[in-house]
Amino acid sequence: MTTVPRLIAICACLALASSPIGAQTPEVPAVDPPAVPPAAVEIPPPAAPSVPTSGGSTIVERVLVRVNGEIFTQSQLTQKQIDAMRAMEPDPDKSLEEQVEEITPDLLVQAVDELLLVQQARELGITFTNQQFQAALDNIKERNGLDDAGLERALEQEGITREQLRQQFEQQFLIQGVQRSEIGPSMTITLEEQRQYYKANADQFMTPDRVTLRELLIAVPTRTENGKEVFAVADETAARTEIDALRARLVAGEDFDAIAKEHSDSATQASGGLVGPVNVDDLSADLQRLVNELEPGEISEPVRVARGFQIFKVETRSTPELRPFDEVRREIENAIRNERIGPETEKMLARLRAQAVIEWKDDTLRSLYEARMAEVTGS
Repeated sequence: MTTVPRLIAICACLALASSPIGAQTPEVPAVDPPAVPPAAVEIPPPAAPSVPTSGGSTIVERVLVRVNGEIFTQSQLTQKQIDAMRAMEPDPDKSLEEQVEEITPDLLVQAVDELLLVQQARELGITFTNQQFQAALDNIKERNGLDDAGLERALEQEGITREQLRQQFEQQFLIQGVQRSEIGPSMTITLEEQRQYYKANADQFMTPDRVTLRELLIAVPTRTENGKEVFAVADETAARTEIDALRARLVAGEDFDAIAKEHSDSATQASGGLVGPVNVDDLSADLQRLVNELEPGEISEPVRVARGFQIFKVETRSTPELRPFDEVRREIENAIRNERIGPETEKMLARLRAQAVIEWKDDTLRSLYEARMAEVTGS
């Protein structure tokens, strides 16, 4: 069993922000703020055949399905399961295996649909350029006060390579491009529809509850034994003692910026632990609870996270207010479009599925996929 790495300090997940249908360019993604993680998720992969390479080494991989000749593999499914489990609130009444089994059919449908949409994007000549990817990276660095080295550390902690990140961005960009091209032109939204939506959904158009944080991480050294990350109790005790001492200095009035720059093991060390401002709603549920217990200027108790012990300080926090209608008209239009995009995308997918050659290499997964598709389509 392989323990899934979790980036605590900067990017719990890097994913392309959803661009509304009709927008000319996609939003460039922001990096998620520090998160107090759930317990590490372990997804046991099934046995896979060894494929020899010309150099005599072996690459272990397992093809699950071909969609018009393009493959979806076991490692890709495992990553989807990991990402989905990270985003879920754990169910204490169910085992990890039961929860994974429950989400897998939807993930299989999602994987096939994503391949179909990406293929359609290529048919339409939609491309994601190196310049667009670099612009996304530059935006991430600017929003989070990172230099190139800091971004690389964040990606390394999350276990994501630049190429994997680029693939994620490209996939979402191509899918959104198909939706804009094939569905967007047919949508017309009146001013009256926009006003009614604004009145009925005022809570969506409040200024965000935003917070600026500082965080400090003292890592607990780990080593790999039998494929698992383990640590010594003495190292954990030493890390807890160190962070308790640092917190005492901070509570006594010492400068957080200086202490974080000197002692923190986080990717935010160079910026003195500064994170934000960020929307409170974008924080993990655990970190939201922690932040909501603190007044500006207060410092949290140490929290045990995957890499060690972490403390947070709330620097500033804003008060939400309703934004004027004229200011949010574009957002309202996009929200209405996004409400309608699901059914329209499903119509397009039904056509693409009917035309596709889908070849399953695993009968069990094919049965899960077909059963879920029958539920989705009602057939």
